Amino acid sequence: MAKKPSAKSLQLGRPTPIPASPDEAKLDRVPNPHPDTDYVARFTMPEFTCLCPITGQPDFAHLVLDYVPDRFLIESKSLKLYFNSFRNCGAFHEDCTVRIGKTLAALLKPRWLRIGGYWYPRGGMPIDVFWQNGKLPAGVWVPDQGVAPYRGRG
Repeated sequence: MAKKPSAKSLQLGRPTPIPASPDEAKLDRVPNPHPDTDYVARFTMPEFTCLCPITGQPDFAHLVLDYVPDRFLIESKSLKLYFNSFRNCGAFHEDCTVRIGKTLAALLKPRWLRIGGYWYPRGGMPIDVFWQNGKLPAGVWVPDQGVAPYRGRG
């Protein structure tokens, strides 16, 4: 069984500033209380922000993260801080979405993980980015991510 993190080692329960960049962010994981059960945990970040690496202008996305945990869960406060650390980071939509997915997959080693990055239009074109790791266990129900494709005002 995984060792329980001490309260000192977690960012939870204490003031923590937003990290200056994703490289400086600390993601905390905690033991999964039900490692014998396949279930989906979902995190939604409807106001994700980063900067265009060329123009420095802000880019906005609605991120949806689904995963089937194995031994570890992501601690939600650290995930929020990690997401917010991209605010001043210059990166393309594809880079942000895939980087987040790969980082979480490496940390948690989940049975399955997917991330959908639904990016708002820039230059008249939305860019949606999807990344998946692992194989969804048989019999696990995963709801639709619930984000409609961009339709403009139509």
